[in-house]
Order: sequence, then C-alpha cells, then structure tokens
Amino acid sequence: MIEIKINLSYLLKEKNITSKELCEYVGITEANMSILRSGKAKGIRFDTLRKICEYLECKPGDIIELEGDIYEENM
Repeated sequence: MIEIKINLSYLLKEKNITSKELCEYVGITEANMSILRSGKAKGIRFDTLRKICEYLECKPGDIIELEGDIYEENM
C-alpha cells in the first residue's frame, strides 16, 4: 500500500522553528497545523504549501513524500 508521509514535524525540529511561528506566517490555526503535521489532513492548498516552503526554505518534496512501492501497487 502506498501512503503519503508528512515530514513537517521533522523539518520544524531540524530548523528550530515552532509550530506557532509557522502558523502565524502561513495564516492557519494551530489546530489545522496539527492535523497537517499528524498526516490526518485530506488535502492541502497549494498556497498553504507554498507559504510553508517559503518559511522553511524547502521544497514540497521535503515535506510530503510517498511511502511504499509504486510498482507493486500497479500490478
């Protein structure tokens, strides 16, 4: 099974940035950030992803990655 892994908590810790700081910059609530960090979000707006990447100075692939074997899933 292919799953989407969210590395946001890792990036925040690595860059010594609090979730609250990121929320203020991006313009979302801490509750919504918590849902995103936990991987329970059903989606993310491109504008939100862009702002997160700007603040963390990273690429979307640093935050979101696929886990699992894509080739096995298609067979």
